[in-house]
Amino acid sequence: MDLRHLRYFIAVAEEGNIGRAATRLHISQPPLTRQIQQLEAELGVTLFIRTPRGMEMTEAGALFLEEARNIRSILEQATERTQRAGQGKLGRLDIAIFGSAILDVIPKLLLAYKERFPDVKIVLHTMNKHEQVEALRQRRITVGFNRLLTPIADITEELVTTEALRLAVNTANPLAALDEVPFSKLADQPLVLFPTGARPSFLDTVVSLCQSAGFVPQISQEVGDAVTGVALVASGFGVTLVPDSACNLTLPGVVYLPVTGIPEPSRVDLSCIYRSDNRSPILAAFLQEVRRFRTRAELEAEGPSTRSRP
Repeated sequence: MDLRHLRYFIAVAEEGNIGRAATRLHISQPPLTRQIQQLEAELGVTLFIRTPRGMEMTEAGALFLEEARNIRSILEQATERTQRAGQGKLGRLDIAIFGSAILDVIPKLLLAYKERFPDVKIVLHTMNKHEQVEALRQRRITVGFNRLLTPIADITEELVTTEALRLAVNTANPLAALDEVPFSKLADQPLVLFPTGARPSFLDTVVSLCQSAGFVPQISQEVGDAVTGVALVASGFGVTLVPDSACNLTLPGVVYLPVTGIPEPSRVDLSCIYRSDNRSPILAAFLQEVRRFRTRAELEAEGPSTRSRP
């Protein structure tokens, strides 16, 4: 039995007349009659009783019509889902996240993507830089998000956005009274740096900036992430430089101030990474959304920066 038999049978059953069914199917009556006869022979039952008024379904025919419609519906759904999957509109997207971007950039990007592709299931995994690369190679994730990535032969990097640096300061610190902090003043401040772990990292960037400004940083603590770093600032351990995203972390006793005179590079990149050989339609659709997001972020970055207080 092929799908054509089902289509022909449904037409005859719904029209109740071979002639009208043939017109609907854009074929002549004799081949349609032969198809129905072949279907009855294959099933071993009589589906229609021929009457002067047309084709009257038997009890077996009525039951088969219900099943045929179910099969047609399943086939239509399968066709639509397959087409949507081929367009990157259906499936699962496993994403690895790490760092301060989860406080702002990543949620905004994922929300924009989810609004355009609501039938794609997003599954988040917390992984550091090294873990992300290994998970990509093992095909356990599709995309990772991180900063300050070094080139890797089988991994492609796509820029998401570039963020300015801010200084997280305890309100009891005299620097908190300033509208903006000259970078040189960090020479006299105990610094909380992050993250520990895979290198190079944002920690290395801050140390390099200090050296470029002509001083060796006074490192108070090295911690795993921005959240811990800002929490230590709230407890009075020192100050910490953070990307813009971290300013959404509101803790009592912490303000975020613009910093002037930062040596280059004065901004930090956030990128997504993926396997270079991945041709998944879902990944392609996600990267399109990343590029749209980056364009919007670049336009917003042209606006004035503001001081952020809780």
